[in-house]
Amino acid sequence: MIRNVLFTLGLIGTLVACATSPTGRSQLVLMPETQLAQMGWQAFEQIRRKERIETDPEINAYVRCVAEELTRPLGGRWQVSVFRSDQVNAFALPGGYIGVYTGLLKAARNQHQLAAVIGHEIGHVLARHSNERVSQEFAVEQALGLIQALARPSSPTGQLLMGALGLGAQVGVLMPFSRLQEAEADVIGLELMARAGFDPREAIALWHNMDQTGRPTPPEWLSTHPAHATRIQAIERHLPRVLPLYEAAQARGRAPSCRLTT
Repeated sequence: MIRNVLFTLGLIGTLVACATSPTGRSQLVLMPETQLAQMGWQAFEQIRRKERIETDPEINAYVRCVAEELTRPLGGRWQVSVFRSDQVNAFALPGGYIGVYTGLLKAARNQHQLAAVIGHEIGHVLARHSNERVSQEFAVEQALGLIQALARPSSPTGQLLMGALGLGAQVGVLMPFSRLQEAEADVIGLELMARAGFDPREAIALWHNMDQTGRPTPPEWLSTHPAHATRIQAIERHLPRVLPLYEAAQARGRAPSCRLTT
């Protein structure tokens, strides 16, 4: 029964998909983009109130330099904030908001590696992944609610089945979609950095550095993110496609010079 439910959820997502990602993948997108942009602004302001803002002008200039080189061809106004924190992390939100934690600079050791991370996060925004994830979760909740309403599982066994269905949807539908989104953001990020004149080969070094941070990671099938080795292999496969973009950008004079001396 669980397998049938998961198959049905996947089929529903395929049938009602109403958008196409930058890589050509069909997407289920139910939320208006204007509403997502408003939510992005609200989330960004909450983070800014919660986190400690980095005041070092050199660090801020360095991060903004990389972000501006990446976003220049995209148009619009992208707001960048740097947070003083040991978190090895960054994010981008709908509406054009980018956040970078200073802990990331320990793993992203030059402008190219930082561009790989920020480009990846921008890739999530360009591919409407937030919208897609909200839409998927809504569809799963509605489907499970419908099953529960029809079956009315009031017995302990019925309650256990509903719990299993929820777990099955999380592991069998939402997590693989999340890993797919992460892989897609990697591809978009590689292209963004290459077109901006950042060396996409440095993305491989970045993920080797991430491996050395010592942060524990769950098995890939229980994770929202691909394993580092999986990401490296995917990047290696895409390099032949994006390296010509990098070389063309260099030939046009796109050679970013974002440096951090501290």
